[in-house]
Amino acid sequence: MGWFKSLIRYLSKKRRFLIGFKIKPKSKKLVSNGKQRRSFSEANLAYAPEPKDLIPEEQSYNSVRRFRWTDIEKLTKNFSKVIGEGGYSTVYLAYFQDSSLGAIKIHLQSERLRQVFKQELEILSHVQHDNIVKILGFCDDREQGVLVLEFVPNGNLHEKLQNQDRKKLILPWNNRMLIAYQLAQAIEYLHVKCKLPVVHGDIKASNVLLDDNLNGKLCDFGYAKMGFSSVVVPSSRNSIMGSPGYIDPHYLRTGIASKKNDVYSFGVIVLELITGIEAFCTEREKLLTTIANPILQDPEKVVEIVDSKLEGHFKDREAIAMASLAASCLRQHASLRPSMTDILNTMREHIPSVSLS
Repeated sequence: MGWFKSLIRYLSKKRRFLIGFKIKPKSKKLVSNGKQRRSFSEANLAYAPEPKDLIPEEQSYNSVRRFRWTDIEKLTKNFSKVIGEGGYSTVYLAYFQDSSLGAIKIHLQSERLRQVFKQELEILSHVQHDNIVKILGFCDDREQGVLVLEFVPNGNLHEKLQNQDRKKLILPWNNRMLIAYQLAQAIEYLHVKCKLPVVHGDIKASNVLLDDNLNGKLCDFGYAKMGFSSVVVPSSRNSIMGSPGYIDPHYLRTGIASKKNDVYSFGVIVLELITGIEAFCTEREKLLTTIANPILQDPEKVVEIVDSKLEGHFKDREAIAMASLAASCLRQHASLRPSMTDILNTMREHIPSVSLS
């Protein structure tokens, strides 16, 4: 297992999180054309571009509006409010004329990330689902690819599950079950209901954003692949898709990416929802799947490892059913794992918390 731990260490250094849309106190300055642009004052936050300033709607890509770089500057008030940062992109708050908000994701400048931007734009322009973050527009004037996305205001699932402040809302059991169900719906849509099937490739808790009503929305399609059933991934570690703790061991062994990789990652998220434990802890170098192995072998033992922050407020039978579902998603042989349609059918039958959704 030495090679596996080494790979996990490497990936943990490389991993990228879209850190939910959590407002940060300090402004961020963006460097472009060798000059540092000053952020607008707070007094200017109400400004938004007039309709005449925007590029005509017919200039679009797959019906997605194309913005000019000057529009992006105006919408972000000259990049005044950073709401998320990852290894390869920064997300800024956008202020629209109708007082609604958006999120503007700007990739760092590189040829590889330019391709990631094009790939994400291509996929998001073809998908439409209530539990997938919507694309509102894009800008390709410069080397930094820009995506204009809907604003999802309540952070991400990783933040909510790892919240240690007892004064803040602890994510209730029923909401956890509903988020799992909504995520399963989103993945099933990608796998079988799109015109071309999509494998997301990076299903993880920090890529599940939450709205004001704690509905889940899947985001970050930088690793996604569209219109294929399986593909052999190049041997370069830089090409490995996914994040530590969520990566399918079968994919690591064979290099073959498929829908069952997403099923595996979904199983890890189910374990996170049950236990409140992170998928991978860099300090301890332990996978959640290792920690939770006893309940994967015997789901009846799940009550021993349910998130203590719930203080006993959960449904025993649902916890057992979800642990059994997670175990089926995490089977070593990908062919033995259920499809997302099977998963949804199981949840409808055994999880009353989602029966009315």
